[in-house]
Amino acid sequence: MARVKGGIMANKRRRNILSQVKGYRFARSKKKRAAREAIFHAHLHAFAHRKDKKNDFRRLWIVRINAALQPYAIKYSQFIKQLADKNIKLDRKILATLAKERPDSFSRIVKQSQ
Repeated sequence: MARVKGGIMANKRRRNILSQVKGYRFARSKKKRAAREAIFHAHLHAFAHRKDKKNDFRRLWIVRINAALQPYAIKYSQFIKQLADKNIKLDRKILATLAKERPDSFSRIVKQSQ
């Protein structure tokens, strides 16, 4: 059987890994083993932070809705309960957008919920 040299594929793999770590510092951008480890950790944190981002936006929407409800002397939790009781199905993202960009529409929703 003929000998198969793996240099071409090894270089290709190394190039692929090192292209993913451009901009990293020290050995992580130059050495294959450190680069692989850096990629592994980066992907782990990216996943976690994508999940955290959803939480962060939900918190932001709740704060915006609560701030918009201050003139009406209603608390956020009471408002959400009233919406559920009246069967008004608007999510927090839409409510926060309305509160920020269209206060007149938001005030109509508040009046309908009471």
